[in-house]
Amino acid sequence: MDGKSSLLLLASAIILLQSTSSGETESCPGRYCGRTIDEASGKISECGACPRGSRSNGTFCNKCTNTLQMYDWSYLGFTFLTALVLHWFFVDYFSKRSQQAIIILFACGAIETTCAAFFTLLLNEPKGTLSLTSCSSEHLSDWYTVFYNPKPDYVNTIHCTNEAVYPLYTIVLTFYAICVAMLLVIRPLMSHYICAGQGLSSIYAGMYFLPILTAIHAILGGLLYYTYPYIILVSSVLSTATVLAKNHITGFRQLLGSKRLVAIMIGHWLLLAYGLLALTQVSKPVVHGPMFFLVTTPVIFYLATSSLTDPSKFKR
Repeated sequence: MDGKSSLLLLASAIILLQSTSSGETESCPGRYCGRTIDEASGKISECGACPRGSRSNGTFCNKCTNTLQMYDWSYLGFTFLTALVLHWFFVDYFSKRSQQAIIILFACGAIETTCAAFFTLLLNEPKGTLSLTSCSSEHLSDWYTVFYNPKPDYVNTIHCTNEAVYPLYTIVLTFYAICVAMLLVIRPLMSHYICAGQGLSSIYAGMYFLPILTAIHAILGGLLYYTYPYIILVSSVLSTATVLAKNHITGFRQLLGSKRLVAIMIGHWLLLAYGLLALTQVSKPVVHGPMFFLVTTPVIFYLATSSLTDPSKFKR
């Protein structure tokens, strides 16, 4: 924190203390309304929306100075993995000819997503660094402040909509926007000059699913934040069963005979491990550590029981 910010914070505390003791400054109505202090004159504003990068304490807007917790970083990692996995899925789905082209397009997807994440971090406070300052998410309502504009007199609304979970809401939107830019800059060149025109369909797919992800986050960001570990775990298990069933894998030999499927299963195990990490935060290593050995359980269970559900074994 620089000297100017320290002086402003000290002035806010002094004014708040004096105002509270004299009874002059009342708490703002609503959960997210706050007052700001003019740096030059020290004048206190009326209750309203806090500037971006700050959050109301009930009376004044305080600058966000917290560091992201492990759960917050895991959530940002979830958005990163969502974009990356979808890129890889559509590359694998549409590219059926050259193995070399598929590998190059996989690398393109990874480079695009990584560059987008890198530039997104640089653009957020503190700018030019890979660290972030934030206001912690305390309630689901923190993500939907637009629905909590108070009406003190039941007639006039005080508009206090702001990003109470700064920067967890806007940083994801920025990330997806930069992902689109990276997709349009890197992938067409690689597809045209190196992959002999392959990968065009995966480019179009990215131009569809990235805006869709943006809309989902804009509407359901708070719900995703509080449920993403479960989303990872459930989707990974369901995806494992879908891949094995679609490829008619009923035994371990069949699975090990396909390098592509082995790579896909390893990816699913890593996703399961990430979901467990996000869910448990490994707060109790002795208890949570052994749970990571369970990531292979869905594959083992499926292959061990697939013969019991073979339709050909059931007589009409």
